[in-house]
Amino acid sequence: MAIERRREAGGGGRPLPEENGSVPGAAAPPPGPPPAGAAEIQAVPPPAAACSPLLLDYDGSVLPFLGGLGGGYQRTLVLLTWVPALFIGFSKFSDSFLLDQPDFWCRQADGQGNWSVAPGHGNRSGNSSIFPPAALPTPVAGNASECDCHEWHYRIRAGLVQNVVSKWDLVCDSAWKVHIAKFSLLVGLIFGHLITGCIADWVGRRPILLFSVIFILIFGLTVALSVNVTMFSTLRFFEGFCLAGIVLSLYALRIELCPPAHRFMITMVASFIEMAGQFLMPGLAALCRDWQVLQAVIICPFLLMLLYWVIFPESLRWLMATQQFEASKELILQLTRKNRMNAESDIKGVVPELEKEITRRSKKVCIIKVVGTRNLWKNIVVLCVNSLTGYGIHHCFAKSMMGHEAKMTITQNFYADYYTMAGIALASCLAMCPVVGFLGRRGGLLLFMILTALASLLQLGLLNLIGKYSQLPDSGMSDSVKDKFSTAFSIVGMFSSHAVGSLSVFFCAEITPTVIRGGGLGLVLASAGFGRLTAPIMELHNQKGYFLHHVIFACCTLICIICILLLPESKNQNLPENIPDGEHYTRQPLLPHKKGEQPLLLTNSELKDYSGLHDSATVSDGISENTTANGMKSM
Repeated sequence: MAIERRREAGGGGRPLPEENGSVPGAAAPPPGPPPAGAAEIQAVPPPAAACSPLLLDYDGSVLPFLGGLGGGYQRTLVLLTWVPALFIGFSKFSDSFLLDQPDFWCRQADGQGNWSVAPGHGNRSGNSSIFPPAALPTPVAGNASECDCHEWHYRIRAGLVQNVVSKWDLVCDSAWKVHIAKFSLLVGLIFGHLITGCIADWVGRRPILLFSVIFILIFGLTVALSVNVTMFSTLRFFEGFCLAGIVLSLYALRIELCPPAHRFMITMVASFIEMAGQFLMPGLAALCRDWQVLQAVIICPFLLMLLYWVIFPESLRWLMATQQFEASKELILQLTRKNRMNAESDIKGVVPELEKEITRRSKKVCIIKVVGTRNLWKNIVVLCVNSLTGYGIHHCFAKSMMGHEAKMTITQNFYADYYTMAGIALASCLAMCPVVGFLGRRGGLLLFMILTALASLLQLGLLNLIGKYSQLPDSGMSDSVKDKFSTAFSIVGMFSSHAVGSLSVFFCAEITPTVIRGGGLGLVLASAGFGRLTAPIMELHNQKGYFLHHVIFACCTLICIICILLLPESKNQNLPENIPDGEHYTRQPLLPHKKGEQPLLLTNSELKDYSGLHDSATVSDGISENTTANGMKSM
């Protein structure tokens, strides 16, 4: 038999104890008073018995007993996690309309009732030569500064008659307040993911979802009643915080409801519904016309989610992973009753085993416990860096295509730019489905990260080379060639970087144990938020340092390519339930080894404890002749 038991501390050359704790060949201790210190030893309570492995094998035992996704109630719950994705899509992309920078002109009266119009700097491309609307007279020359104006005329391109910028004249010297308002929602999302993720592991997914819905209704509707931009930005922070709680809890519930074969498909359907909100947002803005009405229309559908308090249960997987077996039993009976299942389908005896463990105390874990692990923290950190890089470099490609300079702008039409970005995101999600299905999570993430790195490096290096040759008179190259290459590389980069960010979040949800899945998801979603935060930061600095920003993220893509090889493959694997399960999620070879070939690296399940090998002489009689010293049978 394999030698898998550790020596007792300070045991020296003593023989290993048998299973019942006695030492072979040792005489019974003589009667008499116990030695000094024995009372203290006896006072230590024995370790609690381990929980039944049947109850911890949720994907293998509990989920098949409940019928998987074949049960009608489980399908209803999955559908209920999809519906709010449309409202989430509206909220996430509302900044493009509420805070769009319009074209603007100064309107001044000359005392005789005539208007003079002076151009401003409000158009997206940064070009100051804007033609005023036909209803306004031709601008007249003046010595006053372009920003020395008491009344502005705006032309909003995002389908609204009035937005936040035109409401409070956030132009010229006040233009920086627009970027602060954009910060507020993203920073709220970042803090929300971090805090609600940790709380969701402690109190459950359902309370976080319901309280987030209540408070997003309060703060979201109050945003529409803002009296100044400071109030607007502050309330948007809290709106983003609550939105993060809804996003995270729904993501975790969706993952924990599904069997291994359907997790990716269920998650991608939710992503497509969220993108439907992105595509429908311009039409919604055109119907609302005013930013306050638009904000109210975006938030009001969350009222439907108040019904989730009655119809949506707590995650059964989380209840069982944290050993809350009494609540688990009640929920299992509720599920079997709603699915109209009889008790005879419990072949493995889940319910009787649950009744034996019903008095066990719950064991809740905080994400801080990851610090003491060996593999789990590494996997989470790698995916955090991947999501940060994916969403961060996405902005670099977007600015290259849409133009951080006026001459590189694809089009002056707001809707063309908006739908171009949305179309690239949709194509990226469509491509993820076959790629991840064929290559797996790790292989798909590696492929998209390689494409991102190639697009970035070619855009930085090749375009610089083309720019130098275009200066030569006989080169035959022009700036238009450079711009076409830049647009092509930007499209490829946006396509692949969006897939990197989305797949990193999903990957983290699969390899993080159930007991800390909220905290792990919170970390990787917060990292994605930091990546998105680079966009308003660069806009606030008027794109200064844009090239260095792109170079840094291009270097990060190369580091991520190496780190992805350290990740395990989670395709068709059961979700880890506790930290030891997550710790055993070790990497496998990227390409499967040939039949009969011995792998060079052993997995954790094959690792043995060799601490007592030099004591093997004392137990050699208990080892069969056909067993080697490392526990492997000889051929």
